[in-house]
Amino acid sequence: MATSFEIRTTTEADVPVILSLIRDLATYERAPDAVVATEAGLREVLFGAKPSAEVLLALENAEPVGFAVYFHNFSTWLGRPGLYLEDLFVRPEKRGKGYGRALLERLAQIAKERGCGRMEWAVLDWNDPAIQFYQKLGAEPMNEWTVFRLTEEGIAKLAGADS
Repeated sequence: MATSFEIRTTTEADVPVILSLIRDLATYERAPDAVVATEAGLREVLFGAKPSAEVLLALENAEPVGFAVYFHNFSTWLGRPGLYLEDLFVRPEKRGKGYGRALLERLAQIAKERGCGRMEWAVLDWNDPAIQFYQKLGAEPMNEWTVFRLTEEGIAKLAGADS
């Protein structure tokens, strides 16, 4: 049987598949118990009144094999939007077939269509296969930058600091 492959934008009906892929990604990233996302929450943030992100789904013979979660940020220096790739994941048994590259190519097309000045993403420093893959595509690490994060607790504390 010939393999068919497609990439498509997700719909609300895909939420269970998206959550399943998120759980698979968390397992791959050695944090299977860290996922607190729910189908209801994903429906709201992805397809509600104010969507926060978009998702591309990669399918092999109509079966989900990977996804890309992305949203727009903004570059003040460029004065243009950017595309931020939050997560790119292809199930380990489906890797090496070009699906990750195909997802990134589609994201680059979207970024170009939408006038984005750049695409950015973060990679865990232990994920050498991903780092090598991205570098082969021409992406460069931003070693002079350090990522900072406030969690929900930190946000609440900071938000109440002046109250």
